[in-house]
Amino acid sequence: MGEESIIGKSVPRVDALDKVTGAARYTADLCPPGALVARILHSSIANGRVKRIDTAAAAAMPGVELVVTCFDVPDIAFPTAGHPWSVESAHQDVADRRLLNSRVRYFGDEIAAVVAVDEVTAERACRAIEVEYEEYPPCLTVEQAMAADAMPLHPEICPSNVLKEHSYSSGDLAAAQAEPGLLHLHRVYRTQPVQHCHIEPAVSFAYGEGGKIVVVSATQIPHIMRRVVGQALGLPWGQVRIIKPYLGGGFGNRQDVLYEPLNAYLSQRLNGRCVLLEASREEVFACTRQRHAITFSYHAWARPDGTLVARDITAWSQQGGYASHGHAIVANATTFLRDIYQDEQALATKAYTVYTNTGAGGAMRGYGIPQGCFAADCMMDDLAQALGLDPILIREKNMMRPGFVDPGTGIACQSYGLADCIRRGRELSDWDRLRRAYAQQSGPLRRGIGMAIFTYKTGVYPISLETASCRMVLNQDGTLQLHLGATEIGQGGDTVFLQMASAATGIPFADIHIVSTQDTDIAPFDTGAYASRQTYVTGKAIKKTGGLLREKLFAYAARLLGCDAAQLQLCGRQIVSAAGEPLISLADLAQNAFYGLDYSEHITAEATSHCADNTFAFGCCFAEIEVDLPLGRIRPLKVINVHDSGVLINPQLAEAQVHGGQSMGLGYALSEEMLYDEKGRLRNGNLLDYKLPTALDTPPLCVDFVQTVDPSGPFGNKALGEPPAIPVAPAIRNALLHATGVAVDELPLEPKRLVRLFQERGLI
Repeated sequence: MGEESIIGKSVPRVDALDKVTGAARYTADLCPPGALVARILHSSIANGRVKRIDTAAAAAMPGVELVVTCFDVPDIAFPTAGHPWSVESAHQDVADRRLLNSRVRYFGDEIAAVVAVDEVTAERACRAIEVEYEEYPPCLTVEQAMAADAMPLHPEICPSNVLKEHSYSSGDLAAAQAEPGLLHLHRVYRTQPVQHCHIEPAVSFAYGEGGKIVVVSATQIPHIMRRVVGQALGLPWGQVRIIKPYLGGGFGNRQDVLYEPLNAYLSQRLNGRCVLLEASREEVFACTRQRHAITFSYHAWARPDGTLVARDITAWSQQGGYASHGHAIVANATTFLRDIYQDEQALATKAYTVYTNTGAGGAMRGYGIPQGCFAADCMMDDLAQALGLDPILIREKNMMRPGFVDPGTGIACQSYGLADCIRRGRELSDWDRLRRAYAQQSGPLRRGIGMAIFTYKTGVYPISLETASCRMVLNQDGTLQLHLGATEIGQGGDTVFLQMASAATGIPFADIHIVSTQDTDIAPFDTGAYASRQTYVTGKAIKKTGGLLREKLFAYAARLLGCDAAQLQLCGRQIVSAAGEPLISLADLAQNAFYGLDYSEHITAEATSHCADNTFAFGCCFAEIEVDLPLGRIRPLKVINVHDSGVLINPQLAEAQVHGGQSMGLGYALSEEMLYDEKGRLRNGNLLDYKLPTALDTPPLCVDFVQTVDPSGPFGNKALGEPPAIPVAPAIRNALLHATGVAVDELPLEPKRLVRLFQERGLI
């Protein structure tokens, strides 16, 4: 191993200067002048069928180059989820999308597209298209879609609207329930659909070059996108090239292939001319992806001392009009429910994913765990209140223990900091004093403190493939070029990759270069940025490749110097002897390797990590709030997250990740919700009506870490990217319970809902 001291240092982000000065170039910045502009015509109904489209007026407009409809495009169904492909059909994603759709399944479905010389012309042409529909009653809720007389949205995939269901059970539930003296609670917890709200909209441009279709896209998954575009167009995947530049946020929305296949098709139809397709903010809201709304019917049985004896949980996930990531989300949520808390005797879970006539649910930061955590930790506080127990005590009695192995996946708890996270959060929040101080309150302003805990897997193995490759190339001046298919999406990945490469090779951090752009014709294969996987899975590839590169450097140096390669070491920019004597600089070695007349060798190393391992990260959130009862307004006073993410590669970037996740959790808890009218039209699909928290809404965000060393991580590290967004909402809800005694079982905790409940309880 090389210069490991770089691990754990808060080195500045390598992309910081370009981003703050505006030098960083994003997808739209790279689009060449003179590119054609595409616009999409979206359906004005939520459920039905396109009977006729009249495009004559649009096609006749000056400046319109192409008009295509749902009746013109290839009849090829393809999947859009950003999952690795599988050679086994049972593990492949649901193929229920087409480039344009004649069968309308949500308000805003894509039914036609126009390409013109400029944006104004394209928009006018879209408005000139006349559409005749056969309209059906929309199914906007799970209950409506599962009704016996509901029309199936995808009869070729499922005769009902249940895309998939599964169940899990352990122990004898009936026998467990029969134990005398148990407290039985039944609650229904509901979470809402929300949008990712990344700054950069969905955008791509496509053109033909060298017999290939090239798509430059704001994506988290360039290599997966290459495969999906190929499938959608019926092309060999090698004829598709995806280029991913700097990215303006993703949070999972770009772990789906959105409009890139359509854009590639439009360019094909125009003989490879460049076509820019950029979604408006309203289109991003209504027509890309959203976090799934999930309802949990949750039964729990506990002893008076807080021991969790049994649970029976059913979850319904509202999928929307298309499968996208499908059942994986609610499956992840119910797996979390069996992992985070342990039942002494029995557990039964059922989960359903249901097509509805709303926007499609997809991946969003936490991948079903924010929904599952809300249900799990609301129930723990509800049990604690009913039993008169401290909420921390009941969690410590029932939560995951060291050495736990998930009975379904086989994922093991390989390092454990959850108990220490709770202890640290308890201290930082002044929990014991505030629980007593806020116990008996009256008046219109009241305060409370609540908490929640979580666990999160690191990557997707063994449920899906985990693989990544890395290439290292010695430059002519002795510096190193790092090539990855892993993607920087704003999280600081490139900086951490360089730190790991420095640790793996011993080459100084300042002497290693990386390009944030991924090009599928050049970059090694990596499935992309999702599942909090890259520092874990890609990190293994970097570590493995670094070892190979060192071997090649020492072998060449030994040949050059006439010595034993096993006796050589790398110290900074010098290759030294076992005794530490400088023998040759990397710069001189590189000059000889490239230009030596006796023997030249262009030193590179490349390796694949097929990751067949996984581990659990942990953490907790403590939230202190003030409630204005007459206004129904919650004012967060302090939010504290404590995380066990193993060894921190870059503590400053880790803290920034947590701040971002806390902010997302605040919006999820207090204000964010996508609202649909009775026709299925999104009512608040813009950044004015959709209530994101601002800086003025954000309290002090406090972060701490409990660093464990995970033996499975390449440098002792494990998941961090998604976990910070998970526990904030239930912690705030539980603080509200402490402040008012009112258990609110539905998100968001917005004023109208709170005022109604406070009135019902006689508080106002």
